[in-house]
Amino acid sequence: MDNEVEQIRMENIADTNSEIFALLKQRYSPRIFNKKPINDSDLEQIFEAGRWAASSNNLQPWRFVYAEKGTEAYQLIYDCLSDFNKTWANNAPLLMLTAYQENTKEGKENFHALHDLGLCLGNITVQAQYLGVGLHHMAGVDWKKAQRLFNVPKGFHVTTAIAMGYYGGDLDELPKDLQDQEISPRKRNPVETFVFKESWVD
Repeated sequence: MDNEVEQIRMENIADTNSEIFALLKQRYSPRIFNKKPINDSDLEQIFEAGRWAASSNNLQPWRFVYAEKGTEAYQLIYDCLSDFNKTWANNAPLLMLTAYQENTKEGKENFHALHDLGLCLGNITVQAQYLGVGLHHMAGVDWKKAQRLFNVPKGFHVTTAIAMGYYGGDLDELPKDLQDQEISPRKRNPVETFVFKESWVD
């Protein structure tokens, strides 16, 4: 089984048009995970990487709530996921909610808060990859339910959920259609479709 998982990881290395940082090429969003808990030292490093992300005016508007499998909080996060994500997310030894602070301390809308949360999650994702920890970011989460269940204070907005665990696991734990997705070739839009020099091109 270890050989199978390693083969999946090898096949998921991005086929890039230009050479990029190896950890970025190796990163993908697994739906199977090693069952062992993420150790405290690795978690500290992952969140420390997020701590040092760039943010507008150094406001650091990101917030995270995580829980380990077997806890009541883990089940609460799982209960907030979309039906599709529930078909596989309980394979992860850790689930997490992400959120951002909507306004500055002066009460003004922080237009860049979502941007900053994304930068923080980018740092977290690369640091996790360095440690052999896979992250699967999920938009399919009932954020209103999560806000209520976790008593999120007014002025903060739950945004996404994340399944996290060391790479590994058993492909047979997934439904057949998701097994196919786990090993299907990765695709991305070409750079020229979203990067324009000097003028916008449709």
